[in-house]
Amino acid sequence: QLQFVESGGGLVQPGGSLRLSCTASGFSLLYYAIGWFRQAPGKEYEGVACISTIGGKTYYGDSVKGRFTISMDIAKNWVYLQLNSLRPDETGVYYCATAPGDYDDYTPLLNFPSRFKSWGQGAQVTVSS
Repeated sequence: QLQFVESGGGLVQPGGSLRLSCTASGFSLLYYAIGWFRQAPGKEYEGVACISTIGGKTYYGDSVKGRFTISMDIAKNWVYLQLNSLRPDETGVYYCATAPGDYDDYTPLLNFPSRFKSWGQGAQVTVSS
């Protein structure tokens, strides 16, 4: 069973950067679309970004466009999320998961985290001075 493992979280000052990584042991991520989500304390899951491993097309939530970048090294079975210009309200646990099906545009699916599968344990990101 595919299970993601996220890493790279930590404490960063406002305006700082982090790079999160996500991989799945024993399963190739090729042919999947991989999404990143986050959950702030006491809040619902929020879709952050998604990447199609076929072609590498990327999709972003409105709140992170221009600051976050999703990428992949599919040969090594890794998906990354570069977080720049972080804000305190972006503190939370960041997860990756597989997208359902095959879509031309995954942006709308970022609003439906329950449709994604194989969630990992997440990586804690704390933005604080």
